[in-house]
Amino acid sequence: MTTEFIGGCLCGAVTYKATAAPQLGGHCHCVDCRKSSGTGHCSHLAMNADDVEITGKAIQFDKPADSGNMVSRFFCGTCGGAVYSTNSGMPGFVFLRASSLDNPEVFSPSMIVYTRAAPSWDVMDTSLPSFETMPPEMPI
Repeated sequence: MTTEFIGGCLCGAVTYKATAAPQLGGHCHCVDCRKSSGTGHCSHLAMNADDVEITGKAIQFDKPADSGNMVSRFFCGTCGGAVYSTNSGMPGFVFLRASSLDNPEVFSPSMIVYTRAAPSWDVMDTSLPSFETMPPEMPI
């Protein structure tokens, strides 16, 4: 897997450089991910925060998840492009949006979560492990 990669928002005002391979890649169908992505799911790369350098000023939107953890989503204030998120229940991690990668082939999904909220038209790879909600213990 690629250990150094870059990405950012649509206009380039918020960018990142990652210097290590992701810990995990996954698709999420929860309502918040669907609504924040404008489609049937979000795809994320879980990264150690120390391995990601973010430049530019991102706007932050905080909303509690059903777990009670605070999820902070960061996006560009100019173009609106979603770039990354954090979760208070997983300190030390940054979740990069796969859609923000300059090279989308860096992303390799290993699981699907919140399948109970997946719309019927958003068909996923049936060979991936799938969970109706968030697994009790994330494998990272």
